[in-house]
Amino acid sequence: MTRFPSFFLIVCTLLACGVSSLPAQDWAKAKLEQSERHREYVPVKHDGRTINTLVIYPETRDKAPVVMLIHEIFGLTDWLKLQADELAAQGYIVVAPDLVSGLGENGGGTDALGGQDKVIKAVTSLDASQVTADLDAVADYGKSLPSANGKLFTGGFCWGGGKTFAFATHRHDLSAAFVFYGPPPAAADMAKITAPVYGFYGGNDNRIGATVPQAITDMKAAGKVYEPVTYEGAGHGFMRAGQSPDAKPADRKAFDEGFARLLKELKSNTTGEGSKQTTVDGPQPGLGMAVVTVADGSVPDCCAVVQVNGM
Repeated sequence: MTRFPSFFLIVCTLLACGVSSLPAQDWAKAKLEQSERHREYVPVKHDGRTINTLVIYPETRDKAPVVMLIHEIFGLTDWLKLQADELAAQGYIVVAPDLVSGLGENGGGTDALGGQDKVIKAVTSLDASQVTADLDAVADYGKSLPSANGKLFTGGFCWGGGKTFAFATHRHDLSAAFVFYGPPPAAADMAKITAPVYGFYGGNDNRIGATVPQAITDMKAAGKVYEPVTYEGAGHGFMRAGQSPDAKPADRKAFDEGFARLLKELKSNTTGEGSKQTTVDGPQPGLGMAVVTVADGSVPDCCAVVQVNGM
């Protein structure tokens, strides 16, 4: 996130996330209320702060990996909660912190800030070091759960996607990081990454897509695993937009394929099948494509040809 001036990031993030047209999420709330999975809100405390965190458990007899989800610029919305529940349905313990906890009325968070504009202002005003500390505390809490098996993953969307990429430069016990349409960290910080990073990008989201070729170059130079996939025709925020009842076909398709890929990589990095080191060759001249290869010379099914930069 240090690659660009902070004011520029805030303005671009507001535009890219469609802050003026975020639809109501009654459909997400209704679907979530039908879930039979156990969910609770836990006050995770550290350094005088309390982070209200949604925790959802899978229905399983075995200990499970933990996935920490980092919300969009809109805070801990009903859609993000639905994503947490749908991941839990696949056998994962999901922890989703409300990173604006304490900033709302009576010490509340997203739901107590008094509207979307105030939530956006609160999220974009968060101190980066505080966010990292909050995420550390929530990750530690998740791993400490008796039902957790020690595996830790993180994923985030839009603003949270950028924070996910940044968190991977800091947290060295991650099994993998999943960046959904978020900007990369500074090249110098990429050397600190120890987990594979999987990117999910919209073909009609050039603001973020334009950062992918350089991220490929920088991650390759650092010797890190980075596997980006661009979903043609999809816009920024396609995971949320793709589940809406009035979703555009390209966004819906991108959601379906993106969620399937997320589950595939979660499984492979849980079982150890995803431990092969991969490298990413930069965009081929005139093609705007990146090719991902594994150390043994094969090409992963998900990434045989990865289109970048909206091409």
